Amino acid sequence: MRLLHTMLRVGNLQRSIDFYTQVLGMTLLRTTDRPDQQYTLAFLGYGRNPEHAEIELTYNYGVEQYELGTAFGHIAIGLPDVAGTCAAVRDKAASLGGAITREAGPIKGGTTVIAFITDPDGYKIELIERPEDAVELN
Repeated sequence: MRLLHTMLRVGNLQRSIDFYTQVLGMTLLRTTDRPDQQYTLAFLGYGRNPEHAEIELTYNYGVEQYELGTAFGHIAIGLPDVAGTCAAVRDKAASLGGAITREAGPIKGGTTVIAFITDPDGYKIELIERPEDAVELN
């Protein structure tokens, strides 16, 4: 078995695509528009399935906002330098509707360095410092 993708419902598809590509350095892999069913999908990631998991952004026509609920936690991305990444993407994230909500630092009771960013729809993305992960965010 393998994790293939995580689906997030978004209120403005292009704004979310811009955030995930320009702030988090993902690539827009493919889109599917279903006008008869009134939704559009965009798949993004650092590579394609099945080698890499993807994020599926779903835009339902006419729905600009969702209640996030309390069950969903966050998406996690491994990268080599969390503090440097936060510094590099701070202004870009803010201009695209996102924000750094936890600055880089060690987790409580541990040494792993993490930070949190929220996307334009309020979804949380955890950045985890892992020097072995070669994905550099723009």
